[in-house]
Amino acid sequence: MAYVVRHLPEYPNERVLVGPKTFADAGIYKVNDEMALVETLDFFTPVVNSPYDYGQIAAANALSDVYAMGGKPLTAMNILCFPLKSLDKDILVEILKGGADKVNEAGATVVGGHTLQDNEIKYGLSVTGIIHPDKIVTNAGARPGDVLVLTKPLGTGLIISAIKNNKVFEGDEQIVTRSMCQLNKIASETMLEVGVSSCTDITGFGLMGHAYEMAEASKVTLSFFAGRIPIFEGCERYVRMGLIPGVSKLSKKYLKDAIAIDSKVREELVDVLFDAQTSGGLLISIPEGKAEMLCTTLRERGVMSASIVGEVYEGRDVSIVVTP
Repeated sequence: MAYVVRHLPEYPNERVLVGPKTFADAGIYKVNDEMALVETLDFFTPVVNSPYDYGQIAAANALSDVYAMGGKPLTAMNILCFPLKSLDKDILVEILKGGADKVNEAGATVVGGHTLQDNEIKYGLSVTGIIHPDKIVTNAGARPGDVLVLTKPLGTGLIISAIKNNKVFEGDEQIVTRSMCQLNKIASETMLEVGVSSCTDITGFGLMGHAYEMAEASKVTLSFFAGRIPIFEGCERYVRMGLIPGVSKLSKKYLKDAIAIDSKVREELVDVLFDAQTSGGLLISIPEGKAEMLCTTLRERGVMSASIVGEVYEGRDVSIVVTP
Protein backbone atom coordinates (compact mmCIF):
# COMPACT_ATOMS: atom_id res chain seq x y z
CA MET A 1 0.00 0.00 0.00
CA ALA A 2 2.91 2.39 0.61
CA TYR A 3 3.81 2.07 -3.08
CA VAL A 4 0.22 2.83 -4.12
CA VAL A 5 -0.15 5.85 -1.82
CA ARG A 6 3.13 7.34 -3.05
CA HIS A 7 1.81 7.30 -6.62
CA LEU A 8 -1.57 8.88 -5.95
CA PRO A 9 -2.13 12.52 -7.02
CA GLU A 10 -2.05 15.17 -4.32
CA TYR A 11 -4.67 17.91 -4.00
CA PRO A 12 -3.37 20.20 -1.25
CA ASN A 13 -5.95 21.55 1.19
CA GLU A 14 -4.91 23.70 4.12
CA ARG A 15 -7.76 22.28 6.19
CA VAL A 16 -6.41 18.73 5.96
CA LEU A 17 -4.30 18.49 9.11
CA VAL A 18 -3.53 14.77 8.71
CA GLY A 19 -3.79 13.08 5.31
CA PRO A 20 -2.92 9.81 3.54
CA LYS A 21 0.77 10.56 2.99
CA THR A 22 1.65 10.31 6.69
CA PHE A 23 0.38 6.72 7.24
CA ALA A 24 -1.51 7.96 10.29
CA ASP A 25 -4.38 6.02 11.85
CA ALA A 26 -7.07 8.41 10.60
CA GLY A 27 -7.49 11.52 8.50
CA ILE A 28 -8.19 14.86 10.17
CA TYR A 29 -9.99 17.82 8.61
CA LYS A 30 -10.11 21.21 10.34
CA VAL A 31 -13.60 22.74 10.54
CA ASN A 32 -12.63 25.78 12.62
CA ASP A 33 -10.15 26.80 15.31
CA GLU A 34 -12.02 24.76 17.93
CA MET A 35 -12.96 21.58 16.06
CA ALA A 36 -11.63 19.12 13.52
CA LEU A 37 -13.18 15.95 12.11
CA VAL A 38 -11.48 12.58 12.51
CA GLU A 39 -12.31 10.24 9.60
CA THR A 40 -11.59 6.52 9.31
CA LEU A 41 -12.92 3.30 7.79
CA ASP A 42 -12.24 -0.40 8.38
CA PHE A 43 -13.92 -3.73 7.64
CA PHE A 44 -12.96 -7.39 7.37
CA THR A 45 -14.20 -10.99 7.17
CA PRO A 46 -15.42 -12.88 10.29
CA VAL A 47 -12.80 -13.57 12.96
CA VAL A 48 -14.85 -15.52 15.53
CA ASN A 49 -17.77 -17.95 15.35
CA SER A 50 -20.39 -15.74 17.03
CA PRO A 51 -22.01 -13.25 14.58
CA TYR A 52 -22.82 -10.87 17.43
CA ASP A 53 -19.24 -10.90 18.74
CA TYR A 54 -17.93 -10.46 15.20
CA GLY A 55 -20.06 -7.33 14.88
CA GLN A 56 -18.72 -5.99 18.17
CA ILE A 57 -15.12 -6.70 17.22
CA ALA A 58 -15.39 -5.12 13.77
CA ALA A 59 -16.93 -2.00 15.31
CA ALA A 60 -14.33 -1.77 18.10
CA ASN A 61 -11.57 -2.15 15.51
CA ALA A 62 -12.93 0.68 13.34
CA LEU A 63 -13.50 2.99 16.31
CA SER A 64 -9.95 2.38 17.48
CA ASP A 65 -8.40 4.65 14.85
CA VAL A 66 -10.31 7.63 16.27
CA TYR A 67 -9.16 6.76 19.78
CA ALA A 68 -5.54 6.41 18.67
CA MET A 69 -5.59 10.03 17.47
CA GLY A 70 -7.14 11.21 20.75
CA GLY A 71 -10.54 11.85 19.18
CA LYS A 72 -14.12 11.24 20.28
CA PRO A 73 -16.34 9.15 17.94
CA LEU A 74 -19.61 10.81 16.95
CA THR A 75 -21.24 8.85 14.14
CA ALA A 76 -20.72 5.57 12.30
CA MET A 77 -22.03 4.06 9.07
CA ASN A 78 -22.21 0.30 8.49
CA ILE A 79 -20.31 -1.30 5.61
CA LEU A 80 -21.61 -4.81 4.93
CA CYS A 81 -21.07 -7.46 2.29
CA PHE A 82 -23.34 -10.49 2.76
CA PRO A 83 -24.55 -13.55 0.80
CA LEU A 84 -28.21 -12.62 1.15
CA LYS A 85 -29.48 -15.56 -0.91
CA SER A 86 -27.65 -18.33 0.91
CA LEU A 87 -27.28 -17.36 4.59
CA ASP A 88 -29.90 -16.95 7.30
CA LYS A 89 -30.80 -13.27 7.65
CA ASP A 90 -30.77 -13.67 11.43
CA ILE A 91 -26.97 -13.83 11.12
CA LEU A 92 -27.07 -10.42 9.44
CA VAL A 93 -29.24 -9.09 12.27
CA GLU A 94 -26.80 -10.34 14.92
CA ILE A 95 -23.77 -8.81 13.17
CA LEU A 96 -25.42 -5.41 12.88
CA LYS A 97 -26.73 -5.61 16.44
CA GLY A 98 -23.24 -6.32 17.75
CA GLY A 99 -21.86 -3.37 15.85
CA ALA A 100 -24.64 -1.04 17.00
CA ASP A 101 -24.20 -2.04 20.65
CA LYS A 102 -20.47 -1.36 20.49
CA VAL A 103 -20.97 2.02 18.79
CA ASN A 104 -23.50 2.91 21.49
CA GLU A 105 -20.99 1.89 24.18
CA ALA A 106 -18.55 4.32 22.56
CA GLY A 107 -21.11 7.11 22.96
CA ALA A 108 -21.57 7.40 19.20
CA THR A 109 -24.53 6.72 16.90
CA VAL A 110 -25.03 4.55 13.82
CA VAL A 111 -26.64 6.82 11.21
CA GLY A 112 -26.90 4.47 8.23
CA GLY A 113 -24.75 2.39 5.93
CA HIS A 114 -24.58 0.34 2.74
CA THR A 115 -24.98 -3.37 2.00
CA LEU A 116 -23.75 -5.37 -0.99
CA GLN A 117 -24.54 -8.90 -2.12
CA ASP A 118 -21.27 -10.86 -1.88
CA ASN A 119 -20.17 -14.47 -1.61
CA GLU A 120 -18.24 -13.72 1.58
CA ILE A 121 -19.29 -11.82 4.70
CA LYS A 122 -17.41 -8.59 5.33
CA TYR A 123 -18.39 -6.02 7.95
CA GLY A 124 -17.06 -2.83 9.44
CA LEU A 125 -17.68 0.87 9.89
CA SER A 126 -16.92 4.28 8.50
CA VAL A 127 -16.48 6.46 11.58
CA THR A 128 -16.50 10.23 12.09
CA GLY A 129 -15.16 11.73 15.29
CA ILE A 130 -14.17 15.15 16.57
CA ILE A 131 -11.01 16.53 18.11
CA HIS A 132 -9.56 19.93 19.00
CA PRO A 133 -7.03 20.90 16.30
CA ASP A 134 -4.39 21.63 18.96
CA LYS A 135 -4.84 18.30 20.78
CA ILE A 136 -4.24 15.78 17.99
CA VAL A 137 -2.11 12.77 18.91
CA THR A 138 -0.29 11.24 15.92
CA ASN A 139 2.22 8.47 15.33
CA ALA A 140 4.87 11.11 14.49
CA GLY A 141 5.54 12.57 17.94
CA ALA A 142 7.71 9.97 19.71
CA ARG A 143 10.76 11.60 21.30
CA PRO A 144 14.12 10.24 22.49
CA GLY A 145 13.87 9.52 26.21
CA ASP A 146 10.23 8.43 26.00
CA VAL A 147 9.15 4.96 27.05
CA LEU A 148 6.64 2.76 25.22
CA VAL A 149 3.41 1.45 26.75
CA LEU A 150 1.19 -1.26 25.23
CA THR A 151 -2.44 -1.63 26.35
CA LYS A 152 -3.47 -5.09 25.06
CA PRO A 153 -1.70 -8.44 24.70
CA LEU A 154 -0.53 -9.68 21.29
CA GLY A 155 -1.61 -12.86 19.52
CA THR A 156 -5.10 -12.25 18.16
CA GLY A 157 -4.03 -13.13 14.62
CA LEU A 158 -2.67 -16.51 15.64
CA ILE A 159 -5.76 -17.38 17.66
CA ILE A 160 -8.07 -16.25 14.84
CA SER A 161 -6.08 -18.49 12.49
CA ALA A 162 -6.55 -21.37 14.93
CA ILE A 163 -10.30 -20.68 15.09
CA LYS A 164 -10.62 -20.69 11.30
CA ASN A 165 -8.68 -23.96 11.08
CA ASN A 166 -10.66 -25.62 13.90
CA LYS A 167 -7.48 -25.99 15.94
CA VAL A 168 -8.14 -23.51 18.73
CA PHE A 169 -7.65 -24.79 22.27
CA GLU A 170 -10.39 -24.57 24.88
CA GLY A 171 -10.86 -21.12 26.36
CA ASP A 172 -8.63 -19.26 23.89
CA GLU A 173 -11.47 -18.01 21.69
CA GLN A 174 -13.33 -16.60 24.70
CA ILE A 175 -10.23 -14.84 26.04
CA VAL A 176 -9.25 -13.25 22.75
CA THR A 177 -12.86 -12.28 21.99
CA ARG A 178 -13.07 -10.38 25.26
CA SER A 179 -9.91 -8.47 24.36
CA MET A 180 -10.97 -7.66 20.79
CA CYS A 181 -14.39 -6.45 21.99
CA GLN A 182 -12.82 -4.04 24.47
CA LEU A 183 -12.85 -0.46 23.21
CA ASN A 184 -9.69 1.63 23.38
CA LYS A 185 -11.88 4.42 24.79
CA ILE A 186 -10.53 4.30 28.34
CA ALA A 187 -6.94 4.01 27.15
CA SER A 188 -7.40 7.01 24.85
CA GLU A 189 -9.09 9.21 27.45
CA THR A 190 -6.47 8.31 30.05
CA MET A 191 -3.51 9.07 27.78
CA LEU A 192 -5.01 12.50 27.06
CA GLU A 193 -5.35 13.19 30.79
CA VAL A 194 -1.76 12.17 31.53
CA GLY A 195 -0.21 13.71 28.42
CA VAL A 196 1.68 11.65 25.83
CA SER A 197 4.02 12.24 22.92
CA SER A 198 2.66 9.84 20.32
CA CYS A 199 0.25 6.97 19.78
CA THR A 200 -0.88 4.38 17.25
CA ASP A 201 -3.21 1.41 17.48
CA ILE A 202 -1.95 -2.09 16.75
CA THR A 203 -3.95 -3.74 13.99
CA GLY A 204 -3.20 -5.49 10.69
CA PHE A 205 0.51 -4.73 10.47
CA GLY A 206 1.19 -6.13 13.95
CA LEU A 207 3.27 -4.53 16.69
CA MET A 208 6.42 -4.44 14.58
CA GLY A 209 4.67 -2.98 11.54
CA HIS A 210 2.92 -0.17 13.39
CA ALA A 211 6.01 0.49 15.52
CA TYR A 212 8.00 0.85 12.30
CA GLU A 213 5.53 3.47 11.07
CA MET A 214 5.85 5.36 14.37
CA ALA A 215 9.64 5.21 14.25
CA GLU A 216 9.79 6.41 10.64
CA ALA A 217 7.23 9.17 11.16
CA SER A 218 8.99 10.36 14.34
CA LYS A 219 12.53 9.90 12.95
CA VAL A 220 13.59 7.85 15.98
CA THR A 221 14.48 4.26 16.84
CA LEU A 222 12.16 2.22 19.04
CA SER A 223 13.70 -0.42 21.30
CA PHE A 224 11.50 -3.23 22.65
CA PHE A 225 12.08 -5.62 25.55
CA ALA A 226 10.62 -8.85 24.15
CA GLY A 227 10.22 -10.45 27.57
CA ARG A 228 8.03 -7.60 28.83
CA ILE A 229 5.59 -7.59 25.93
CA PRO A 230 2.25 -9.14 26.98
CA ILE A 231 1.03 -11.99 24.77
CA PHE A 232 -1.91 -14.34 25.01
CA GLU A 233 -0.99 -17.65 26.61
CA GLY A 234 -0.43 -20.41 24.07
CA CYS A 235 0.41 -18.19 21.11
CA GLU A 236 3.89 -19.62 20.66
CA ARG A 237 2.25 -23.05 20.50
CA TYR A 238 0.13 -21.87 17.57
CA VAL A 239 3.32 -20.62 15.87
CA ARG A 240 4.82 -24.10 16.18
CA MET A 241 1.61 -25.52 14.69
CA GLY A 242 2.18 -23.42 11.57
CA LEU A 243 -0.87 -21.17 12.09
CA ILE A 244 0.90 -17.89 11.26
CA PRO A 245 -1.36 -15.58 9.20
CA GLY A 246 -0.08 -14.79 5.72
CA VAL A 247 -0.03 -11.04 6.32
CA SER A 248 2.18 -11.58 9.38
CA LYS A 249 4.72 -13.40 7.21
CA LEU A 250 4.64 -10.58 4.68
CA SER A 251 5.28 -7.96 7.38
CA LYS A 252 8.23 -9.94 8.72
CA LYS A 253 9.71 -10.22 5.22
CA TYR A 254 9.09 -6.57 4.36
CA LEU A 255 10.66 -5.22 7.58
CA LYS A 256 13.64 -7.58 7.83
CA ASP A 257 16.19 -4.85 7.01
CA ALA A 258 14.56 -2.24 9.28
CA ILE A 259 14.59 -4.29 12.49
CA ALA A 260 17.51 -5.67 14.52
CA ILE A 261 16.47 -8.62 16.70
CA ASP A 262 18.81 -10.07 19.33
CA SER A 263 19.59 -13.72 18.65
CA LYS A 264 18.60 -14.58 22.23
CA VAL A 265 14.92 -13.77 21.48
CA ARG A 266 13.03 -17.02 20.75
CA GLU A 267 11.96 -17.34 17.11
CA GLU A 268 8.40 -18.25 18.17
CA LEU A 269 8.19 -15.00 20.17
CA VAL A 270 9.53 -13.05 17.20
CA ASP A 271 6.64 -14.38 15.12
CA VAL A 272 4.17 -13.20 17.77
CA LEU A 273 5.68 -9.70 17.60
CA PHE A 274 4.87 -9.63 13.87
CA ASP A 275 1.42 -11.17 14.37
CA ALA A 276 -1.33 -9.27 12.55
CA GLN A 277 -3.74 -7.97 15.19
CA THR A 278 -7.47 -7.38 15.05
CA SER A 279 -8.79 -4.70 17.43
CA GLY A 280 -5.46 -4.59 19.24
CA GLY A 281 -4.36 -2.11 21.88
CA LEU A 282 -2.65 1.26 21.74
CA LEU A 283 1.11 1.68 21.51
CA ILE A 284 1.86 4.90 23.39
CA SER A 285 5.10 6.88 23.52
CA ILE A 286 5.19 8.88 26.74
CA PRO A 287 7.80 10.81 28.76
CA GLU A 288 9.42 8.42 31.23
CA GLY A 289 8.28 10.38 34.28
CA LYS A 290 4.62 9.89 33.35
CA ALA A 291 4.71 6.22 32.35
CA GLU A 292 4.05 4.60 35.71
CA MET A 293 1.15 6.98 36.36
CA LEU A 294 -0.34 6.07 32.99
CA CYS A 295 -0.01 2.31 33.57
CA THR A 296 -1.38 2.47 37.11
CA THR A 297 -4.38 4.56 36.06
CA LEU A 298 -5.12 2.30 33.09
CA ARG A 299 -5.12 -0.81 35.29
CA GLU A 300 -7.37 0.89 37.86
CA ARG A 301 -9.83 1.70 35.08
CA GLY A 302 -10.03 -1.87 33.82
CA VAL A 303 -7.67 -1.89 30.85
CA MET A 304 -6.62 -5.54 30.29
CA SER A 305 -2.91 -4.85 29.99
CA ALA A 306 -0.83 -1.74 30.57
CA SER A 307 2.86 -2.55 30.33
CA ILE A 308 6.06 -0.61 29.70
CA VAL A 309 7.52 -2.55 26.78
CA GLY A 310 10.32 -0.39 25.40
CA GLU A 311 12.19 2.89 25.00
CA VAL A 312 12.70 5.57 22.37
CA TYR A 313 16.18 6.58 21.16
CA GLU A 314 17.69 8.97 18.65
CA GLY A 315 17.45 7.54 15.14
CA ARG A 316 19.96 4.75 14.42
CA ASP A 317 20.76 2.49 11.46
CA VAL A 318 17.53 0.57 12.00
CA SER A 319 14.03 1.70 12.98
CA ILE A 320 13.43 -0.99 15.61
CA VAL A 321 15.63 -2.93 18.02
CA VAL A 322 14.34 -5.98 19.90
CA THR A 323 16.21 -7.30 22.94
CA PRO A 324 15.34 -10.24 25.28
